[in-house]
Amino acid sequence: MEWFIGTVAIAVTAFTATNIDDILILTIFFAQVDRKFRPRHILIGQYLGFAVLILASLPGYFGGLIIDHKWIGLLGLLPIAIGIKQLFQKQEEVTVQTCAIPEQGKSPLIAPQTYHVAVVTFANGGDNIGIYVPLFASSNSVSLAITIATFLILIAVWCYAAYQFSTHPAIAKFLSQYSDAIVPFVLIGLGIYILYESETYQLIPFLR
Repeated sequence: MEWFIGTVAIAVTAFTATNIDDILILTIFFAQVDRKFRPRHILIGQYLGFAVLILASLPGYFGGLIIDHKWIGLLGLLPIAIGIKQLFQKQEEVTVQTCAIPEQGKSPLIAPQTYHVAVVTFANGGDNIGIYVPLFASSNSVSLAITIATFLILIAVWCYAAYQFSTHPAIAKFLSQYSDAIVPFVLIGLGIYILYESETYQLIPFLR
């Protein structure tokens, strides 16, 4: 029983350490519910993006590729691109083209809003992969299954916590007024942080 508790504790620690910053992003997403998103878009998108992170980390378990953290940092370009696009896109165009709920009978398999959340989740996962690869490499099949199951439960906990933050009167009022203006800069800042924290700038010869 001790090994089970120990495995869960390690999984909780790893998840918390690599997803603290996700609370802010998720809170901003939930603050835009009914205007740009539905709760299901955020929840499904978070699970979808995190599933890709887990798949990208599995080579550690199989003893395969060890991904250089500098290359992982290139994921930071994704939120930068999204942020720049939103920054220069007219609000009316955002609402009609990218944020409107698809008409019944014409809706895609996965809503664009869900892809949006998934991409941001995946792009913010450079540190996740960097920690999960060695964590998975030190796991057996049972402890790996327990770790992944713990992660999946904690995603729901994270989304619930972010939703509660977004509905707090003071936080909700601030985000409802300024979230549209804040989101592009948060995404760009997030991307720059990922690039810097991963030392991706060292890939550019004159910046070494």
